[in-house]
Amino acid sequence: MMTDSNIGCTLANRYQLIEMLGQGSMGRVYGAKDVLLGGVPVAIKFLSQTLLNQKMRDRFEREAMTCALLGQKSIHIVRVTDYGVNDDEIPFYVMEYLRGESLSDLIAYQPLSLPRFLSLIRHVCLGLQRAHQGIQVEGELCPVIHRDIKPSNILVIQDDSLGEMAKILDFGIAKMLQADSGQTNCFMGTLAYSSPEQMEGRELDGRSDIYSLGVMMFQMLTGKLPLHADTHTFGGWYKTHHFQQPRTFESVNLEMKPPKALENLVMSCLSKSPSDRPQTVAEIIRALEPLEQRFGHGRELGKQWRKILQEKEVVRKPERISNSPSVIEICRFASWPDDKPIAEIVFHHPLRTSKGHLATLWVMLPKKEIQKRERCTRYNQFLFLESPHPMMLWLTVLYNREHGPRWLPCYLDLKTPQGQKMTRLLGESGEYRVLFFAREEPKRCANVLNSTIAAPQCQLLLNWATMGQLTRGSISQAHISKSVLKAELEKIKPKTLMKLESLYFEEDTDLSG
Repeated sequence: MMTDSNIGCTLANRYQLIEMLGQGSMGRVYGAKDVLLGGVPVAIKFLSQTLLNQKMRDRFEREAMTCALLGQKSIHIVRVTDYGVNDDEIPFYVMEYLRGESLSDLIAYQPLSLPRFLSLIRHVCLGLQRAHQGIQVEGELCPVIHRDIKPSNILVIQDDSLGEMAKILDFGIAKMLQADSGQTNCFMGTLAYSSPEQMEGRELDGRSDIYSLGVMMFQMLTGKLPLHADTHTFGGWYKTHHFQQPRTFESVNLEMKPPKALENLVMSCLSKSPSDRPQTVAEIIRALEPLEQRFGHGRELGKQWRKILQEKEVVRKPERISNSPSVIEICRFASWPDDKPIAEIVFHHPLRTSKGHLATLWVMLPKKEIQKRERCTRYNQFLFLESPHPMMLWLTVLYNREHGPRWLPCYLDLKTPQGQKMTRLLGESGEYRVLFFAREEPKRCANVLNSTIAAPQCQLLLNWATMGQLTRGSISQAHISKSVLKAELEKIKPKTLMKLESLYFEEDTDLSG
């Protein structure tokens, strides 16, 4: 058996390749870990060595840039975080690592139920809409046409906070519509999903993706394609897309009776002429809304995600310190330490209770700001950097729509007994309290909020505490690790904010990344 010489290699002194995940026409994709951020899993795509000409390098780099910009704007598009070349001058880019199942594999077993279809297709439409709205390239807003929408380019994942989610992959043949881009002059795409104008090699707009979306929607609901070519050749599919009328749902399955409005929507997307289709993805989203209200759970995603999280807590989360009056009283009677400045700062502190120590985060803010956050969505996330010095970022975010996010970052040095103790306390208890103090009245605690930690994150915290104890570190290099984590915080803020906006509830809500 041949071994892959890339396995075990480290790119850019940061990404260690672990396994090959897949291979396509453009190149290979590897699973790797980001050693600079404590082993965070990532996926890395290499350009195939057989395509190492300047044209393909430029196209590969454009793909990375497109995904990086779009991934910052939509959680329904795979996110690219880095780009570079290895020692052999082969380009690569780094993506978020996603565990999930291809939509093509899902519908190979059986068609999707109507509620599940409505939920997933909404995610796809939201991502596609954002691409069509465009990205800034040299000061010009350029719409991005995917040109290869199909089930195998949709990944369905289970997000810790959002539940089941669809993400669009592979913008490898995407086209940015710039004023001087000229004609396409060639066919690129997948035959069974390509629009008539795409088969002709004409310049495309978003309506071509809408045609492909229509093919995919029909397949999601029936398990079959709406069109059938006599031969799986370019000529066979060219004739099919131009002249064959799509099959009806009833002709595919007599028992398949989708809402008439949905059938009409799918068939309109499959119109031969772009002018007869929905002109934008926004039109499709609007058409889906009444269907979601009546048949699906798409309009109630927030409530459903919350229910999923609550169910997970019962099964997976560690036992928590109860909200007994004694715990609340201890927190309420806490006073701002004399050795801390009267300023807007955040620090951690283990608070002693009758049941042991309680992990607490102490925050000083203006009184009006505390009042704004009395009812809010609370979200936490933890990042770890092993070298050059073991350091952890403990991030808490308070969010409501009226006032936006309040970021509360706290950095723990995991070479210190205090840092290790707090990290273990967080991992073992699976929760912490946020104590608020007003600058105007620092002698008493103004409010207390509870925040829980997801079970997988609890295990990571315990692992990181052990790694911090065993890893060599230098106090002189601690500031370097802290600076790296600060930069990483700025990178994750857009995605975190999008997640919070999607998850927002009117009532108090507690979430963990």
